[in-house]
Amino acid sequence: MDSGLGEGSSGYSTMDDYESLISTTDAELLKRAWRNEKAAPQILRYEAALVQRSREQIKLMEETVEEFTSSGVDPLTVSLYQMDLDRTLFLLRSYLRVRLQKIEKYMFHIRKTTELWNHLSRAEQNFAERCIEDMEQHMQQSVLSKLPSSYKSHLKQSSSSEEDDMGKMFGHFE
Repeated sequence: MDSGLGEGSSGYSTMDDYESLISTTDAELLKRAWRNEKAAPQILRYEAALVQRSREQIKLMEETVEEFTSSGVDPLTVSLYQMDLDRTLFLLRSYLRVRLQKIEKYMFHIRKTTELWNHLSRAEQNFAERCIEDMEQHMQQSVLSKLPSSYKSHLKQSSSSEEDDMGKMFGHFE
């Protein structure tokens, strides 16, 4: 029975390939980067050139909308330009927000994994370092200062397994 999805078993047709080739505007590339970042469990490489171009385009669009508004261009045209500006702003902000959420959630793992650390922009690396410092300070003040000295590091690295640590804590292993 033919499902109408083309010859491949994956359900993708040559039309999908064609659409992916022609959708290479920066807005489409930004949308793709945003979707990929949202879907990926790990943090992906920062799209520096795309973000820079998008920021430049946003600046130009803001200037165009302002110019059109002040020169009395048709309100419908101004509205269309404003919608395109709003869409691009949403995509850029959402892309960056998803990345910051991943950094906050996985900051310790990202920091100790060189490959993932190199996926961050310099500003994101600074953000991650500040988050780690803030978390360390908070943990030290609220929890670690009240524990026995052998448990005073939030990043305790030991050769024993977690069960051994838990057993020692509850007196099952000595």
